[in-house]
Amino acid sequence: MTAARVRIALDAMGGDHGPETVIPGAALTLERHPDVSFLIFGDPARIEPLMAAHQQLAAVSEIRASEVFIGMDEKPSQALRRGRGKSSMWQAIQAVKDGEADVAVSAGNTGALMAMATFCLRTMAGVNRPAIAAIWPTVRGESIVLDVGATIGADSRHLITMSLMGAAMASILFDIEQPSVGLLNVGTEDVKGLDEIREAGRVLREQPLSSIRYEGFVEGDDIGQGTVDVVVTEGFTGNIALKTAEGTARQIATYLRQAMSSSLMSRIGYLFARSAFAALKDRLDPRKVNGGVFLGLDGVVIKSHGGTDPTGFAAAIDVGYDMVKYELLARIRAALELSLVGLSPSDETTAVSSAQEGASS
Repeated sequence: MTAARVRIALDAMGGDHGPETVIPGAALTLERHPDVSFLIFGDPARIEPLMAAHQQLAAVSEIRASEVFIGMDEKPSQALRRGRGKSSMWQAIQAVKDGEADVAVSAGNTGALMAMATFCLRTMAGVNRPAIAAIWPTVRGESIVLDVGATIGADSRHLITMSLMGAAMASILFDIEQPSVGLLNVGTEDVKGLDEIREAGRVLREQPLSSIRYEGFVEGDDIGQGTVDVVVTEGFTGNIALKTAEGTARQIATYLRQAMSSSLMSRIGYLFARSAFAALKDRLDPRKVNGGVFLGLDGVVIKSHGGTDPTGFAAAIDVGYDMVKYELLARIRAALELSLVGLSPSDETTAVSSAQEGASS
């Protein structure tokens, strides 16, 4: 664990509400973590009036003006061409590359953020594609699920790499020495699923790795049950699972409100069970698990939900703080180096070629 001050670069213009969410969110993080400082990129005319209400934050922050602001609906390729070098999003990421910041946090356009972060920071050695890892509430607490939308499709090598990276993140957030890992599949039997998933399962099963505890295949209902600490899948499936879970949570909340107001007796019953419903609402609060981590990049980048409020944005900054404070990148590098040592010659050749392909693309 590093004892140095954590320097955080913020894209103040990202998300649905921009500085009106980012600035008070940063102030909340400062209350919890006095050892942080901020580089804030965006429009000073909007940022400075907000900073006036947060003098402690102003004392540990530097505001830098940006010329371009990336819209939530811009295509990643368009955003990269228009915003490279000049946008608040790019400048926050560039600060990490230049060593001025330890982590960049943005609530902006996910595709644009991934494109810029990959282009600017590049991937780590041994990683051909980055992944977005999300914190997922479960009946047992929380799990990590990845990839939830960085890239579509995954070969066996990418699934193995994501298993190692996700376990490194879980070891920090959950303080577990050897997190349990499962590959999301259509069944738990070894013979089920796509060839890539079965091959990844074989390697993880036959090549013991000290940084993870491989538990085999898991199914969709295992995610919410918290069967394993880390659930690994490719981005298309992971994003659908994430959006389905978010929609289901809203659906349940709607059902409960309708049921509680349907009759006089139900309203009276609600008064008696008010504390239980408050606890349920708190458990389902998406703001508390806000903050997707872009794993596999040679730098730490955190994606906040675009529509969150200051409480949710502060949670995303907090995730970034933990990733830096407990040296996520060093843990991932160590896990990847050990995995290459443990792989068979044929698997190692595949890993190296995959990394080379990623670097050239």
